[in-house]
Amino acid sequence: MKQYNRILFVAENGTCRAPMAAGILGEYVLKHPVEIGARGMIVLFPEPLNQKAEAVMISNGINLEGYMSAQLTEEDFTEDTLVLVMEHAQLEKVLEKYERANPENVYVLTELVGDELEILDPYGGSLQAYGLCYETMRKTIKKLVTLLNEESNEGSGEN
Repeated sequence: MKQYNRILFVAENGTCRAPMAAGILGEYVLKHPVEIGARGMIVLFPEPLNQKAEAVMISNGINLEGYMSAQLTEEDFTEDTLVLVMEHAQLEKVLEKYERANPENVYVLTELVGDELEILDPYGGSLQAYGLCYETMRKTIKKLVTLLNEESNEGSGEN
């Protein structure tokens, strides 16, 4: 995997899993500074973070105050942007819908780090479901951080 300057987490409407993932990654120290963002695949108008997701994030010391969802656009796909979706179906939709989406820069988050299961959408579930989603995502993102920091160690020998 090459070194990226920007990482975008993408999920359905950008109000739960994507911002949670961005918030979690933002807590880690990366050896190479990276701009971290969240996008939704279907955002008709900007919405704040899901209330249950926000409660879980705050209880874990991560404040995403003022967050508003944003639509994924063609402009989001650049050579130095890593786009991470939550489900395989989303990966297919992104590659289908966006001309600039390069399969070398778009991955299912869990597949990229070698996990088998996708991060399921807790929408409509209990607060515990959101908590479980957070815990699962935290473990996955910890692996992502290791991956990203290994890339920095190797230097940017390959472009």
